[in-house]
Amino acid sequence: MHEGSTAGEADPRSGSGADQEFLALERELAVFLRRARASSGEMAREVHPELEPAAYGLLVRLEEAGQQRATELAGYFGVGKATMSRQLRALEELGLVTREPDPADGRASLVRLTYEGVARFRHVRDARRDRYRSKLAGWDRGEVAELARLLHQLNARAES
Repeated sequence: MHEGSTAGEADPRSGSGADQEFLALERELAVFLRRARASSGEMAREVHPELEPAAYGLLVRLEEAGQQRATELAGYFGVGKATMSRQLRALEELGLVTREPDPADGRASLVRLTYEGVARFRHVRDARRDRYRSKLAGWDRGEVAELARLLHQLNARAES
């Protein structure tokens, strides 16, 4: 018990028993996200020395989903149009993405990876996958699949 609490009062620093799982989740996610940000920066620089860390995720999305409108990308990542426009402009200047008129709406454009963007991204992605294999070598494939499923579930709920 901390100073000032009585036998019937809960220590506000400890949280209730039900909250302990959420406190542990928060702590582990904070560490994971800190490391993920650092890793994204490294991977971005491997794709191109001038690539911003946040832009690496755009390459992942474009490689996975194919060409998309900038507004779709902004919605997916939960950022404003201005932020997305700035990031896409930087990727375009580096020759990693290109914009083409959207055949469904001439006022809009579709963003896609260039051949150079695909080649650079896949090279880094494959190296990253090898690092995951190495770090998780002691894990059962089912555990890796379960982690991926749970992270997907967390991400899907964050979108809604």
